[in-house]
Amino acid sequence: MTRVRAPSRLHFGLLNVPTADTTPDTKLFGGIGLMVADPGVVVRVTPAGEWSASGPSADRALGFAKRFVESLTANSQRPFRVAVERCPAEHVGLGVGTQLGLAVAEAVAVAVGLPHLTAVELAERVGRGARSGVGVHGFAGGGLILDGGKRNGEAVSALHSRRYLPPEWQVVLACPRGAARWHGDAERRAFAEPTAVNRGRLRELFSLLGSVGDYQTFAETLNDYNRLAGAVFADAQGGEYSSPEVAALVARVRNFGVAAVGQSSWGPTVFAVTPDAARADWLAALLASDAMAFVTVTRPDSTGGSVLVD
Repeated sequence: MTRVRAPSRLHFGLLNVPTADTTPDTKLFGGIGLMVADPGVVVRVTPAGEWSASGPSADRALGFAKRFVESLTANSQRPFRVAVERCPAEHVGLGVGTQLGLAVAEAVAVAVGLPHLTAVELAERVGRGARSGVGVHGFAGGGLILDGGKRNGEAVSALHSRRYLPPEWQVVLACPRGAARWHGDAERRAFAEPTAVNRGRLRELFSLLGSVGDYQTFAETLNDYNRLAGAVFADAQGGEYSSPEVAALVARVRNFGVAAVGQSSWGPTVFAVTPDAARADWLAALLASDAMAFVTVTRPDSTGGSVLVD
């Protein structure tokens, strides 16, 4: 039996969405994200006589396990029982697909005697990292991930840089009940017709976030980056955020005096980075009184995926 834990991934926005005039040598996608400890993913794999899976997102986890096993040499291929012990809901902006896929792949890799495969190698074997590499590099070592993008033909983008936030900073996650979830066809349509934005300013903010600095500067830069990155899809979304509920929640948190707030990926999860635990608990208590699907206080993750020892 092998158990693997993976953090959750927040995505602050893509750096370069392809357009009709994008040249073949242009680096695409990229962006910035932060790994957080909770809610996270925990999976367990056990060699078995036949394939089976249980727990949240079990079918998807089973698919990742089978795909990884198919990448092995014939004499290493065998069935496993896959148990997903913990996994947040899919399509809420927490990077579940990549973290679940890599956790399953890591667990199977260790079980078959391949404990030293890199996160990029695991991702290639289970088909993750097609656009953003934030979750892949975040699985490798946690932290604030800056992904510079990738060129056509590259499986996973190279890591631009990794930074670690001060340990006292905390993160509040909140999901407004009833907000739309963007994935599948809706997501593909949004990518097909991006909205023109000031890409020079987006790159400038990207660079500024690479030097964490003091909290207030980081907070304002993060909010500006997230809004501008969201504006790339304004025509499809109807604004900088994926729904009116998300936009209202971001504005509410800003009104409380917390500047480091935005939408993770396509939402509907909203993140808020606070300078300390007391501020995080205060904000979470205020938001918990609203009609939220969930409110969670967590911390930046600095380790990435790990094999758990019972």
